[in-house]
Amino acid sequence: MENKEKLFSDFTAPSRQEWRDKIEVDLKGADYEKKMVWKTNEGFSMQPFYLKEDVEKLATNNALPGEFPYVRGNKKENNLWHVRQNIACECPKEANEKALDILNKGIDSLGFTIPAKKLNAEYISTLLNGIHAECVELNFATCQAHSLELAKLLVAYFEEKGVDPAKVEGSISFDPIEKMLVKGKDRSALIDANIKEIVETMAAYPNFRPVAVNAVTLTNSGAYSYQDLGYALAWGNEYMNKMVEAGVAPELAARSIKFNLGVNGVYFMEIAKMRAARLLWSSIVSQYTPCKESAKMCICAQTTTYNLTVFDSYVNLLRTQTETMSAALGGVESIVVTPFDEPYEAPTEFAERIARNQQLLLKEECHFDKVVDVAGGSYFIEELTTALAQQAWKLFLTVEEEGGFLAAVLAGTIQQAINDTDKARHANAGKRKEFILGTNQFPNFTEKSEGKTPLDAACTCCESEGSELAKIQTTRLASEFEALRLQTEKATKVPVAFMLTIGNLAMRQARAQFSCNFLAAAGYKVIDNLGFKTVEEGVDAALAAGADIVVLCSSDDEYAEYGIPAFQALNNRAMFVIAGAPACAEDLKAAGIENFIHVRVDQLKTLKEYNAKLGI
Repeated sequence: MENKEKLFSDFTAPSRQEWRDKIEVDLKGADYEKKMVWKTNEGFSMQPFYLKEDVEKLATNNALPGEFPYVRGNKKENNLWHVRQNIACECPKEANEKALDILNKGIDSLGFTIPAKKLNAEYISTLLNGIHAECVELNFATCQAHSLELAKLLVAYFEEKGVDPAKVEGSISFDPIEKMLVKGKDRSALIDANIKEIVETMAAYPNFRPVAVNAVTLTNSGAYSYQDLGYALAWGNEYMNKMVEAGVAPELAARSIKFNLGVNGVYFMEIAKMRAARLLWSSIVSQYTPCKESAKMCICAQTTTYNLTVFDSYVNLLRTQTETMSAALGGVESIVVTPFDEPYEAPTEFAERIARNQQLLLKEECHFDKVVDVAGGSYFIEELTTALAQQAWKLFLTVEEEGGFLAAVLAGTIQQAINDTDKARHANAGKRKEFILGTNQFPNFTEKSEGKTPLDAACTCCESEGSELAKIQTTRLASEFEALRLQTEKATKVPVAFMLTIGNLAMRQARAQFSCNFLAAAGYKVIDNLGFKTVEEGVDAALAAGADIVVLCSSDDEYAEYGIPAFQALNNRAMFVIAGAPACAEDLKAAGIENFIHVRVDQLKTLKEYNAKLGI
């Protein structure tokens, strides 16, 4: 130890300015703020490096795992979580057989979606036959108007089987507000009518949570992380208020709520979100009761469907894997991994197996379940947790000033905010400011849909009841690109885009690669080339290849030399495109050249225009 201390004393810790100076040298004149500072969608900026002194002042720095305010997790000894798979239960016998099968394949948490019209004691008995309720987390969802009936049936079943109430773990997804957000129907009367009784029905089961905050719906509609978190807190607080006002003890009310949170693809942000969620929820519960045990937040994390794609669908595995890692490192209680094929079909047995194994891989091979809060102590993540918590808390307070989450939903402000975010993200995807790997960036040039078409899942229960409210949108980010590509596939002839590469070697290759990626996003067949000696030679090769689009790829300076001759040589026998935004663009336009593609154009809008010009 003496040697180590002496060794460290031989070195002087660099100051913040010295780090900054070194970075600026390495940037070679590039703007530090633009290159190094992460300006988040949440409205705050993160620096490229932090020092010990930055986190010493943070509240999260003194927290311990398993202790209030639970920022470092609810557990002290390990980071175990439940591996959950959801099952649609049209036939109870078939659902039971599937449940028993997957329980032998690594699952220890089941989610059953039960049709309300089939709900009865015999159905529950058949569904749970052979499943030991003391060993498996059991989660249930049905029509909101029948959730109380479901609770009573479950209690009767557990009592009949002699199950120890203390060992039963699970939930019922009683969440009328989610239906209001998704269906635009006012279901608020169900809250006042049922919430107290449903909680009291399950009161003898301390680890069973009959009230849900399904904020995963917001994630699947494109919400940013701070919106997920801020609205989820307000949502949970709304139910806390309702229960306490109805006479439910605050401790019972708090331990009756389960948060089903979505996980998006912003890796470190989502780790911070789970940590910040527990921190803020413990603060809210503390206003109702001094019982610190009640302030533990129970989180089931579910990977989002918003960024999943129909084309290049195996990339979905990369998305859901990083999201699962975020959730696991964030210290949640259970995780649902969305199967990679869910955007276009009922998940196959293969896809469900892969989804299970994604979690098992993190447990059994990566040992994510062994260490509590691995992220704790990271200067960056501690700062990110605090910054996100502050931003989400501002949003929470804004909702409370509107009269609470339910009032905001009835007024439509929540729906409007989420829809505005969704619209902005779709616009950014169209302009490639937000990348969708395999869709608007690096698409698979030769892939065909092979009959795959996007699915839009919807629940129709209680469809005809209630007054009209605003609804949130649930359109996946890649949906417009997919519609465009499917439109191209259905065309009589798939357009051929030919790269007429000429001049400066580095520039023509770079622009040809950019153009191929740009145009292949619409499903066009792209033909790249090594280069031509003259534009006439390139035009002849393009026409021989049956080109519908000819893209001139060269350097900005050379477009003044090659642009107009190439356009004239083509003589309107195919659409002519310049790859870039050269200084001579106005001269080229004056000669009749209309089409330019570069990083600043709206890719989606441009490709739609090209389809229209090509008669697709």
